[in-house]
Amino acid sequence: MPVTTVDPTTALIVIDLQKGIVGLPLAHPAEDVAARTADLLRAFRERGLPVVLVNVAGAPGGRTDGGVRTLDFPDGWTELIPELDQRPGDLLVTKYARSAFTGTGLADRLRDLGVTQVVVTGVSTSGGVESTARDAHEQGFHVTLPVDAMSDRDTGQHEHSVVRIFPRIAETGTTQDVLDALSARP
Repeated sequence: MPVTTVDPTTALIVIDLQKGIVGLPLAHPAEDVAARTADLLRAFRERGLPVVLVNVAGAPGGRTDGGVRTLDFPDGWTELIPELDQRPGDLLVTKYARSAFTGTGLADRLRDLGVTQVVVTGVSTSGGVESTARDAHEQGFHVTLPVDAMSDRDTGQHEHSVVRIFPRIAETGTTQDVLDALSARP
């Protein structure tokens, strides 16, 4: 489904574009994801719309088929990449789960700002982006996903999210579609 509109108070949520993650092998070049996200950041900031920069510093406990995750991050792993050009007015969320909403109070902070829609970009498509988008949808936010501004470590998982999951929880399109919708607003 195409991007039909951008609500008057829409927030951009950027997931895990941090030094430790963009250095991992990804299905799509991290430079392209960062550049497209930077274009969206400029457009949102020019219009005074909320920007949320998210990094991940841990993982939830609990047994999985994949085994117990032990995370020992090297120095600088959680630092946001400079392309995001973090500003004092940006909301910074450090998460310890896949979703930026889990245990962070983000939904209440966005509602306090009058946000009704979120645009989500970043890494990974099937992890942090999908979990955040699912959570946003279930909490009643309109969700828009520019699928060329995200990537995953696995091409198949990226495609599964884009083709099978996202159409059920969001409108999808390209970065340019979102920029065009922003420009079309009165």
